[in-house]
Amino acid sequence: MEISAKEIDGKVCKVGSSDKKYDLSNKSGGSARCGVGVSGSATVQLKDFRVGVLEQNDGWPGSGKGSESSDDNAKAVAGDLIKLTPEEKTIVAGLLAKTIEGGEVVEIRAVSSTSVMVNACYDLLSEGLGVVP
Repeated sequence: MEISAKEIDGKVCKVGSSDKKYDLSNKSGGSARCGVGVSGSATVQLKDFRVGVLEQNDGWPGSGKGSESSDDNAKAVAGDLIKLTPEEKTIVAGLLAKTIEGGEVVEIRAVSSTSVMVNACYDLLSEGLGVVP
């Protein structure tokens, strides 16, 4: 996102203060937690979280801070993504789909239970299982 969607990169895992950074050396102090960081010299956002935490193969899904849940970083990133506008969410979904070969973004607003049941029964029938709805 730091190349194609800089405005979104600045909204995810952004630390409130401009004097923070991400660092794995003091995980118990929250330095590896999305949106927290520790004393540093630059504005911190998603690209910094990626470099300082994720690329070190540590700190995901949890930051390692003892008082936090084991998936606190995943929840923090998800919380930031939820706050994005619908247009920004579409951009993020498109970028994620591009990272997965053959992935595409499809929006489904509502599916009726009848449709789901018919499709499920058809799928099972095509696999040789007889199902009566």
